[in-house]
Amino acid sequence: MLDLLASYTVQTVLMGAVLLGLISGALGAFAVLRGQSLLGDTVSHAALPGIALGFLVAGGRDLGAVLIGATLSGGLAALSVMLITMRTRLKPDAALGVVLSVFFALGVVLLSHVQGRSGAAGAGLSTFLFGQAAATLRSDLWMMGGLAGFALGLIALIWKEAKLVSFDPDYARALGLPVARVQAVLTVMVALAIVAGLQMVGVILMVALLIAPAAAARQWARSLAGMVGLSMGFAVAAGVIGALISASARGLATGPVIVLVATAFVLISLAFAPERGLLARALARRARTRSLRADQVLGTIHALARSHDDPAYKAELGMLRTRHRAAARPALQRLTARGLVREVAHPPETTPHWQMTPEGRARAAMLEQGTARDD
Repeated sequence: MLDLLASYTVQTVLMGAVLLGLISGALGAFAVLRGQSLLGDTVSHAALPGIALGFLVAGGRDLGAVLIGATLSGGLAALSVMLITMRTRLKPDAALGVVLSVFFALGVVLLSHVQGRSGAAGAGLSTFLFGQAAATLRSDLWMMGGLAGFALGLIALIWKEAKLVSFDPDYARALGLPVARVQAVLTVMVALAIVAGLQMVGVILMVALLIAPAAAARQWARSLAGMVGLSMGFAVAAGVIGALISASARGLATGPVIVLVATAFVLISLAFAPERGLLARALARRARTRSLRADQVLGTIHALARSHDDPAYKAELGMLRTRHRAAARPALQRLTARGLVREVAHPPETTPHWQMTPEGRARAAMLEQGTARDD
């Protein structure tokens, strides 16, 4: 592992993965909260014609020109989606589909033209589809760092407005905030995040790195700040782990491995996150079911006591099993642990009997009043 970390190429890729994780994690959180996960897919595909045009303008595979072209193309696509949604009757999903198809088709045409015209020099542009992390240079890191710093600084500058627009745009509009302007800024920043990942992950897979860490963070966080922080942490971890796995095994492309690691974080979060995780929800549902069955058994004992006009009535286990079957015994154990019933003897009978405690009678009366209100 130490020999691997000593490699100049691996160090460069790791630093790039950290920078990419910071910007994609932060902006992806806002995209997920605003319900614009598909916007990242649209913008990533729409960056392709900008890549080809940047190559044509620069006359070669100049990363700066390519990134500028991709930024302009992706930003134009994002703003086109907003404009179509605001000015026409098309729904957002239809607008996304139209813009994605048109821009990606234009990109494929331009890419074919560039490759046919420029020969081997233009063939390298196809690496921007799926990324080529090993080709990242230290000079590229300065550009990625500049994009990351600009994006994070802008988020800090409009934090309050972005927070309100993401959660309640109608209320933000009522307060007089420039909702459309804030949404446009956030949308263009998504394009910036995608452009930052062109070299390492590529336009096709970048949307996954933008959305997956935010989706994972959403399962754990209770606040926007917590979600953004966790999303950045997941994205950085996915980038670093994916880069190390790719570097330690021959023939594994870095971008896809990073995306697979980010997807693993999502699956783990969906399964094991507290409160929102599938396991936690299953346990909570099971606890609610057990509590409901215990209340039903308590209600039956209360009904028997009232029918016999005896608050201290001793209910026999077999009688309760007739009504509640196999659930009677576990429910009685739960009620006993909560101090609502107690097991008592009822000579000359030898079978178990249960009697409500004063707390149990109060709980049964409360449940009865609640049922009456519901009726």
